Amino acid sequence: MVINADTIAMYLTETWATIYMTLISSAVSYLIGIPLGVILVVTDKDGIAPCSPVHAVLGTLINIFRSIPFLILLVMVLPITKFLVHTTLGPVAIIPPLIFASAPYIGRMVESSLKEVDAGVIEAAKSMGATNWQIIWKVLLPEAKPSLLVGAAICITTILSYSAMAGFVGGGGLGAIALNYGYYRYKTDIMLIAVTVLVILVQLIQEFWMLLARRTDKRAR
Repeated sequence: MVINADTIAMYLTETWATIYMTLISSAVSYLIGIPLGVILVVTDKDGIAPCSPVHAVLGTLINIFRSIPFLILLVMVLPITKFLVHTTLGPVAIIPPLIFASAPYIGRMVESSLKEVDAGVIEAAKSMGATNWQIIWKVLLPEAKPSLLVGAAICITTILSYSAMAGFVGGGGLGAIALNYGYYRYKTDIMLIAVTVLVILVQLIQEFWMLLARRTDKRAR
């Protein structure tokens, strides 16, 4: 492979496309996933506001979306993508399916993190007259922050790996380079560089969120 201005420009463009897809879809997925996780915990039979019908229906819907392989989901929601962003090509078009796939996954991760909070802390808040809303905002979420940040490292790197499949539907990004050059044109060197950049991005994301988790973990002080 000859490294020239065009090759460098291609990698820079597609790296930014991957980062763009990951950041936007992660942000929106968390805006949806955090409330989903909170509702699952709150409405659980041992939660602060048990409601079996809500918990069962929401849990079932989340499990359905989580059980669909991303590549299949990507194709399934193409009509919805077309309706929302008026295109099925480019980085913007991959964001809706990324959100559909990631929000339920994040909801389960948030649920798991919140369930790690010591029940004694919640009971203490109740005994002091805290409302359910206050327990959520001032007890559950703050106490679960280190675990939530560790979960963010896992979820965002997963979303990044999902974005690599965008090349199959013309979504662009580093995955498109690996697919178009490494698979269709047998240019292994170009593919390996794309994979290397993806690995570096994963490591950076992982280290960043793990650092935040360590700094907010009271047990580490």
